[in-house]
Amino acid sequence: MQKLRLRYAKRGRLRFTSHRDVARAFERALRRAGVPMAYSQGFSPHPKVSWAGAVPTGVSSVAEYAEVQLVERLDPEVLRDELNAALPDGIDVLDAADAEPGALADRLQVSRWRIDLPGTDVAELRDAVTALMAADTALVERMTKDGRRTIDARAALVSAEVQGGPRIVAQGDQISASTAQVDDWPEASEPYGILVTVVRQTTPVVRPDDVLSALRVVADLAPSAAASATRLEQGRLDDGGRIVDPLARASGGDRIPAGGPAAG
Repeated sequence: MQKLRLRYAKRGRLRFTSHRDVARAFERALRRAGVPMAYSQGFSPHPKVSWAGAVPTGVSSVAEYAEVQLVERLDPEVLRDELNAALPDGIDVLDAADAEPGALADRLQVSRWRIDLPGTDVAELRDAVTALMAADTALVERMTKDGRRTIDARAALVSAEVQGGPRIVAQGDQISASTAQVDDWPEASEPYGILVTVVRQTTPVVRPDDVLSALRVVADLAPSAAASATRLEQGRLDDGGRIVDPLARASGGDRIPAGGPAAG
């Protein structure tokens, strides 16, 4: 039995695909690729695929993770390539590695998000973020399947950094390959604020829209246009506040980080 862990992206129009449909697409791709999957027991055996911390529907990500169990050993890079040939464009396996000991979920303690706010002045956004980070609490409400809940969004925030300005938005060639591309990115638009924030994986999970709600509660910031969010990275924080690649070997290694350095 072999366990492999995958990092995959969900972007483009497929960001509107639900997690259930993403899981179905993966199962179909595994069958088409002829991957020697391990199956559960019972009347309806299904491939052993574990998911952790799925991104909300409508949000892009280049740092989603899954774990698959195989009955025959397979080169991780071969699995990655075979799956990419079978998956629809917009769902892409970016990395694969043999699973290290311990649960995958335990390695996903924080997320680094990029939230794009077209129509929001950078200075106004920076003032709002400063106020939010200085606040002791920022209570926001969200409707859940169990009813309306109040969440302290501030308690989950590790860091928040404001970027932006028309030059950064307009000059696409300044964007590194490791940075997620945001759909409907304007060629030139100002004002345009970008918030990069690291958020702990609490229960319930604090999502990008909760962060925006917190900015509204604390600083009365109300974006004039729809915001878009992309998860750039997941992992656990090391002693230096950096996000550790969940696929990294315990002894270190030379794996490429999921989405660049953590926000300061």
